[in-house]
Amino acid sequence: MKFIKLEIPEVVVVEPDIFGDERGFFFETYKKNEFLKNGIDVDFVQDNMSSSTKNVLRGLHYQLDPASQGKLVRVVVGEIFDVAVDIRKGSPWYGKWAGQKLSAENGKSMYIPPGFAHGFCVLSDSAVFHYKCTNYYSKENERGLLWNDSEVGIEWPVSEDEVILSEKDKNALSLSDVETNYEF
Repeated sequence: MKFIKLEIPEVVVVEPDIFGDERGFFFETYKKNEFLKNGIDVDFVQDNMSSSTKNVLRGLHYQLDPASQGKLVRVVVGEIFDVAVDIRKGSPWYGKWAGQKLSAENGKSMYIPPGFAHGFCVLSDSAVFHYKCTNYYSKENERGLLWNDSEVGIEWPVSEDEVILSEKDKNALSLSDVETNYEF
C-alpha cells in the first residue's frame, strides 16, 4: 500500500498493490498495521454503502462532536470524484478542499479525518460507494456544507444544470454559516 498526502496533509489517498492475472485481481483495502505505520490510528465502527447514478452529488456532509466521523472511502463499481473540505477552526487549510478520482478500476481509497465535510459526485453511469466510519451515524449531529459554495470553490466535474441533489444537500449552508465545533 502506498499512502499519498493530498493538498491538505491529513487527507490521504491509499493506493493498493493490485495483483492480477488471468483469473482477475486481488488487493487489500484496509490493513490496520499499515495505516498505523502511516500515522492513521483509528478504529472503524460502522460500514456504509450507497448506489448512485451519473451526476448524483452526495454531500458535503459532516457530524459535530461528540459524533464526528473519520471515513475511509472507496468505490466498488464505477467512478466518482471525491472531495474533503477542512472545517476545523484555526486550521491553515480552513475552507480549502482536496479532491481525488476514485474508481473500481484504480482501487484507490481516501481517508478523511474528523473535522472535514465530505462529498462525492458520480462520473460513471452508476457507482457503488463503500465507506468505513470511526463513529456511528448521529442524525442530531449531522450537518451539511453547500456543495457549490463560492467561498470554498470546489471544481466539480459536473455542471450545475446536470447535478442531481437531495433536498437536504440543496439547502445546506455556506462555509460562513456552517456550525462547526472542530478545532485545529
